[in-house]
Amino acid sequence: MKAWTRWQDWVALVAGLYAALSPIWVDTTHEGGAVASLIVLGALLVVTSLVSLARAAGAVTEWLIALWGVLLFVAPWVITYTSHGGAAWTSWIVGVIAVLAGLGVGVTGDLTHRRAVTH
Repeated sequence: MKAWTRWQDWVALVAGLYAALSPIWVDTTHEGGAVASLIVLGALLVVTSLVSLARAAGAVTEWLIALWGVLLFVAPWVITYTSHGGAAWTSWIVGVIAVLAGLGVGVTGDLTHRRAVTH
């Protein structure tokens, strides 16, 4: 698999950007935890996706993408911002997308191919 070609990583990258920038347009009034979790976990998704895209090898980044997705999904309950609909729904939706993108590698068989390729 060539670098910069995996669609799952591009999906995770866009989802991470959306989460990190969402406090600009999502109501997070009086809730610093929502803002912090969206920005930090979104940025982690972006960085991990970029590393995965650039290297085109390694299962660790795929698992990290899925982990950041799980953390985004549970954040509204753990950090208690479920009452802020926009921020909570952004966390839930982006979290599911990230998990599916991270675990989607096994479904498409890309991971097996990535392990076999030596550079």
